[in-house]
Amino acid sequence: MLQNKTENKVTIITHNSNFHTDDIFAVATLLLVLKNEEVQVIRSRDENIIEKGDYVVDVGGIYAELKNRFDHHQEGGAGVRANTIPYASFGLVWKKFGEELSGNREIAEKVDQILVQWIDASDNGMDLIETKIPGIYPYDIGLFFNTFTPDFKEPEADLDSIFMELVVLAKRVLEREILKRKNLLEARSIIEKAYREAPDKRLIIFDTFYPSREFLSQFPEPLFTVFPQNDGHWAVKTIRNNGYSFVNRKSLPKEWAGKKDDELEMITGVRGAIFCHRALFLAVAKTKEAALKLAEIALNS
Repeated sequence: MLQNKTENKVTIITHNSNFHTDDIFAVATLLLVLKNEEVQVIRSRDENIIEKGDYVVDVGGIYAELKNRFDHHQEGGAGVRANTIPYASFGLVWKKFGEELSGNREIAEKVDQILVQWIDASDNGMDLIETKIPGIYPYDIGLFFNTFTPDFKEPEADLDSIFMELVVLAKRVLEREILKRKNLLEARSIIEKAYREAPDKRLIIFDTFYPSREFLSQFPEPLFTVFPQNDGHWAVKTIRNNGYSFVNRKSLPKEWAGKKDDELEMITGVRGAIFCHRALFLAVAKTKEAALKLAEIALNS
């Protein structure tokens, strides 16, 4: 209980009973921010305990950033983003600490876009997508965490222990997202330089693999990229309409679909051609020279 806490221990209070992705990630964010402090997480709805907490998330009926109160259940909520997605407790915590934790405003905003806003929208009962196939929906991060909620056959489950196990997972997700976004920022300048210096901007060539899909799709000309794979082979890959699309700007020649080895060599006339995906977005060759020949054929097809 709070009354027995170590004098210098920082307390994070959230609600008890069933947990949600929102409060899991809000607590995970605070634990990362407070990583050099001795921290105690308490799950309670007792107003006396809540009042004495150093940080209070998803409970208490108050949003007061300066006082580290981050609830959104009160009448009128706790604010809405410009794109109409309302804040939940995760978003409120991230709004205050995201840039500090990420070390960069752009990274913090990107994590908010790809992770925080989805969780906030869901927690506020806001639908963001429409399925093209009735009854089929993405298995999103909320469903993943909800899988660990005890069901009616697990009445003795320790919700507090399960919650803290999930907080550890959420911390790892946040750490990875921040790290990957930092690395992407570093890669962006290299990718954009390769684009600017490319003699034919329809084809961007790298001698090292870079995650270029998100950045190259922002330019109008690129159709294919050529790069080395981890196994020593070289790949020709299509550029998609955007970083989240599966629509190729220009597909590889349709007669290559699903072909490999001798058959693909015969069809393309390229010695060293290994494989072409049947969806026509990827072809693989043994050498850079062979990959460039495949790319040239694809450009002119």
